[in-house]
Order: sequence, then C-alpha cells, then structure tokens
Amino acid sequence: MGLCHGKPVENSQNRSQNEALPYENEPQPNSQKSKASYFPFYSPSPLPSLFKNSPAIPSVNSTPLRFFKRPFPPPSPAKHIRSLLARRHGSVKPNEASIPEGNESDIGLDKNFGFSKQFVAHYELGEEVGRGHFGYTCSAKAKKGSLKGQDVAVKVIPKSKMTTAIAIEDVRREVKILRALTGHKNLVQFYDAYEDDDNIYIVMELCKGGELLDRILSRGGKYSEEDAKIVMVQILSVVAFCHFQGVVHRDLKPENFLFTSKEENSSLKAIDFGLSDYVKPDERLNDIVGSAYYVAPEVLHRSYGTEADMWSIGVIAYILLCGSRPFWARTESGIFRAVLKADPSFDEAPWPSLSPEAIDFVKRLLNKDYRKRLTAAQALSHPWLANSHDVKIPSDMIVYKLIKAYISSSSLRKAALGALAKTLTVPQLAYLREQFTLLGPNKNGFISMQNYKMVRSF
Repeated sequence: MGLCHGKPVENSQNRSQNEALPYENEPQPNSQKSKASYFPFYSPSPLPSLFKNSPAIPSVNSTPLRFFKRPFPPPSPAKHIRSLLARRHGSVKPNEASIPEGNESDIGLDKNFGFSKQFVAHYELGEEVGRGHFGYTCSAKAKKGSLKGQDVAVKVIPKSKMTTAIAIEDVRREVKILRALTGHKNLVQFYDAYEDDDNIYIVMELCKGGELLDRILSRGGKYSEEDAKIVMVQILSVVAFCHFQGVVHRDLKPENFLFTSKEENSSLKAIDFGLSDYVKPDERLNDIVGSAYYVAPEVLHRSYGTEADMWSIGVIAYILLCGSRPFWARTESGIFRAVLKADPSFDEAPWPSLSPEAIDFVKRLLNKDYRKRLTAAQALSHPWLANSHDVKIPSDMIVYKLIKAYISSSSLRKAALGALAKTLTVPQLAYLREQFTLLGPNKNGFISMQNYKMVRSF
C-alpha cells in the first residue's frame, strides 16, 4: 500500500504484496553453504558469540532446520500470511479459512480519528497515481495555507475498508509514525492528516521520479557497484534513523523507495509506513507482515525486531548488484522455504567479477541468524561503503543495548570483554569510535547515561 507512487496506476495496480517481481527466468537458490566472509566484522551483539558456552547468556532461538517425516508436504506459510493479513484488514470472505484474531465486526467500531475535516477546503484532488490493498494515492494541489499552489500526494484510505479494530489502529499508528519521523532527507515529508465521513486523507510530499524498482529495470536489471553504493547509503541512512526512533518499517522493498525527480542524481525517499510499528530494543514482534521476496526468516518464525528490516535491505542490495532475487520460487510457499533453508548464490555472474567487499556486505545482511546481522549504522561503516560519498554514521541503538549488558555483567565478564577489546579490527574500531563521539563525551573522555539520553532526544 504505497504512500505516493510515482507511476501510472495501470503499471502497479496488479502488483500485490506477495506478487512476483518481473524477473522471470531465475535459477533456484544454491542450497550449499556460502564461502567464508572476506572481512572480519562485528556482530550487532558480540555477547552471545563471545560467551556462547556460558550459562549466564540466555539462548535465543535461531532458524531451525525442519525435517518432516510424513508423505505430504508441510502447510504453506503463504496461505497463513494471506489469511492473517486478510483478517487484519477485515477482507475475509464468509467461506474463507482464516486465523482467528478476534471477533471484531464493523458495527460499533469508532472510526473517528480526530483529524481535521477541512480537506476539501484545503486541497483539490487530481488523478490517481498509485493503488494498494487498502487505499489509493492521488496527486493534489493545495488551495490555501503554507502549501498554497504546491503539488502534493494524498493517500486516501476508505473507512469502509476498516472493518476491524486492528485495521483502524494500523491507520492511527501510520499517521503517528509519520508525524514522529519528520526531518530526514530520505524520508517522504508528511504534511497533515484529514478525515471526513468516508475517508482518511494523508497529505505528503509528491515524489515524481518513480520507484526504485523501475529505475533498476531501466538499467537492465542491475546497478554498477558505485551506483549501488549511492542507493544503499540513502536507504541505510533513513532506516538507521527510523530504527533509532524505535520504528521498524516491515515492508522495505524497491517499490517503497521513490525518487524525488526524474534526474539521474535524484535523492531517494522511503515511503509507505502502513505496516510499520514501534519496537523496543529488547522487544520481539510476532505478527507476520511484509512482502514475500523480502521477508526475513525470523518473521516467518513470528519473533523479530529491527533486524528484519536489515534482511530486506540485504535482498535489495543483492538485486541491485546482480539483477536477480536471492530467494526465488514459482510459488509463495516455495519462496518462504527458500528464505528459511537456502543460501543465496554468489557463484554465478556477475558475482565473481564484483569486489570481495560488496559480496561480504550482502552476505552479512543476509545472515539467517539475526543476532549476527549488521545494523544499519554498522552497515554504513562496512568497508564497502566506508569511502563512499556522503556517508555519515548515525547513532546506533545497539550501543545502548551493549552498554546495558556491560553494566550488568560480572567482574569476570567485564575483564574478559576488556581483553577481547584489544583484538578489535580497524573497521570495528572506526565504528565504535564514531559511536563514542556521537554520545558527546566530556573533556575527560568519559560518557554517562545522561549523554545517551541527550542523543536520543534529537
């Protein structure tokens, strides 16, 4: 459900969340183990790997290998996701099997959002430019106010589509997140939200450059390494910003990044926060949402956090560099099984001709163990992007988690961590030095928890 799609509706109207991208003749993913990574790099949380045999570290379930001892295949997770999403938005047919998530009905639901009801007085709707599952997006022109005469995008969500309390809450949360995330240059700008008896209107910046997916296809299916770096820096920058604010996007894909103009060097904007949610550093979400080709393994296991977005970025990076999906099958259930069990292939062209740094970058994002996956801030510090233009390392929430873990550690563990710190590599030190500087140490070179609270307030 796009916010401000920049392409005609006939080109995107039939592209559903779990529908195939237009790369048709791709091989099945290679199920052999991938080669060892070229660069030694940090884990988002080194504690489990450093003390994996210690009983003091709680075990975290990782993606299991499942062997079915029965003559018929296991149920398809695709049907599970479709039913859950349909139930979430109240679009289940009377005779359609679904997962019970409550007994809400349209009768008695409060669809008053408290938004301004002066939309018609402020904006004149234009043509439809995009359509999603539960709404559509139109261009519009402001008739009064600070935006008078300016073209904008308006996401229209019919209240008739909101037939469950969950669907209503999704819309409330989307507007709340858009209000909270204003200010980043790679985030679509939110202007205001309106409502009337029939619809919700979310007014945003109009991006006229089209989707990242269209730009990939126009380049013959892939980017050069240098051009891919420019795209990845922008994606990682805005995702790091969202994660630091406690927001996980949950539907990152090339269709949800728009260029502001048709210019080759146009900036990229993240859109569509309709599936986004707030998540605390130590919290795990369990509802299954997203798009099939970009869904992380832990999402299918119903226990995930911001790391799921990093997996999706890894899929985007893989597509940018080689023009193919890392996990592919002709059915949705096949896609999910590939995500859970298969390893992406780095043996076929163009991978052998790409730099070892690029390959290592993608592998570290497509690590099935979310604990070992790079965070957005760490990915920006990776050697592949370290010397790229306009790279600014943002504050990383993982630092807060590590500080808390260190404070609560025993004296022995603190001593062990101090010894291991002397073995850090140059990239690791560069990342940690940048994070330390962002916390604003005092003249004596020390930081306090107050320093961290001040950083989070920005």
